[in-house]
Amino acid sequence: MPGAPAAHPERTWEGPNQQARFALLRRAKSIAIVGASNNPARASYFVATYLLSSTGYDVYLVNPRETEILGQPVYASLHDLPVIPDIVDVFRRHDDLPGVAQEAIDAGAQTLWLQLGSWNEDAAAIAEAAGLSVVMDRCIKIEHARFHGGLHLAGFDTGVISSRRQLLSR
Repeated sequence: MPGAPAAHPERTWEGPNQQARFALLRRAKSIAIVGASNNPARASYFVATYLLSSTGYDVYLVNPRETEILGQPVYASLHDLPVIPDIVDVFRRHDDLPGVAQEAIDAGAQTLWLQLGSWNEDAAAIAEAAGLSVVMDRCIKIEHARFHGGLHLAGFDTGVISSRRQLLSR
């Protein structure tokens, strides 16, 4: 709204625009979810369910306290993954984010994606200095669904209703 104060005036970092986020998701083949949870009430569980059931990504779950989630093996760290993840999607506390950024760098990831509500300019600076793309305060599930017809730009359902589950391409 013109003349309205900025929602977060303390934020100075600017992330990739819509087209760049779309390109990141199209280019990626694998996503590691750091902080994956076996609790259906947690956002990471919902995102993992969506990515595993509705996309063509290879999805890897990371949590040192779990061994299996949604029938998938869970890895203790990014270092333990059998592949180099293209995107590291993070569900962790604010103070943990710079360390996770360094782990993503060490793992060889191309993108650090901090979920909706996660914003850490130190983590972004660490990742960008190493050449990673960084997305903050955006839900990867919402972005993917929006870019693939599952949501309207404002985040609402487009009205396309089907009883069949559709596998969305990257």
